[in-house]
Amino acid sequence: MNLADTLRAATSTAQVLEHEPMARHTTMRVGGPAEILFSPASEGELLFAVREAKRAGAPFRIIGNGSNLLVLDGGLPGLTIRLGEAFSKISVDGNQIRAQAGALLCRVAAAARDASLTGLEFASGIPGSAGGGMAMNAGAYGGQLSDVFEGCRALDPETGIISALGPAEMALGYRESAALSRGLIVTEAAFRLTAGDRSAIQAKMDDLSARRREKQPLNLPSAGSTFKRPEGYFAGALIEQAGLKGLRVGGACVSEKHAGFVVNDRGATARDVLDLIRLVQARVLEHSGVRLETEVRILGEE
Repeated sequence: MNLADTLRAATSTAQVLEHEPMARHTTMRVGGPAEILFSPASEGELLFAVREAKRAGAPFRIIGNGSNLLVLDGGLPGLTIRLGEAFSKISVDGNQIRAQAGALLCRVAAAARDASLTGLEFASGIPGSAGGGMAMNAGAYGGQLSDVFEGCRALDPETGIISALGPAEMALGYRESAALSRGLIVTEAAFRLTAGDRSAIQAKMDDLSARRREKQPLNLPSAGSTFKRPEGYFAGALIEQAGLKGLRVGGACVSEKHAGFVVNDRGATARDVLDLIRLVQARVLEHSGVRLETEVRILGEE
């Protein structure tokens, strides 16, 4: 019995897809096929899948909403575990809000607003999931998850143990965390918020939404901000100063609206996107001497 059949036998067949195009599961709308794409419905199923992949000697990785992800055209060998809709429960207890890893951050922010809790307004327009957001310490407009993070549950694939981790153990920094550095899989996160006025919270969310619509290319497929913010600079400004707005490779283009975004506006391939990213990095380094690092995670085979 192969790995896909093993997973089907132990879980729901609807959760196991073979040779699934990852363009259907990333906001950039590019990417080759996942050999096996599995969506667990519980921590038990997640742990089972990791154990079986290790037993089979198959590579595996975790993805969320695919909003900060570039999957290469050769696809993803082995097992890809997607924490999605079946892993998206959100609950509120006093000033604490808990979200499973597959819950979209915009829905977590909306649940906080509905409970008149302030502190997550910045996340209302972030298209990622709570699990992916924790791994990257997602942030926007002066806020980041580390500002309100209280604790999480995370699986260590090496030991097979799911533990409760606090801020110190998660070591959240700028687009970094223990989830990335140690390969931990966040299954649920808790955030400590502050009681507020619902109308004021909604007004702030509306303001941030308007600013996003004005400044970001929300009408085109992208993976969000392509590059990390270099210390002392803004990536978008450096790219614009180098005269790269509108620069194109195949179907991929540096956004005319916000130079920090690479967009897919003409049926791009992952190769188009990757080549454009590398070209931008080289041109910015030549123009300003600053080496841009990708914020987007790049996975798979070329």
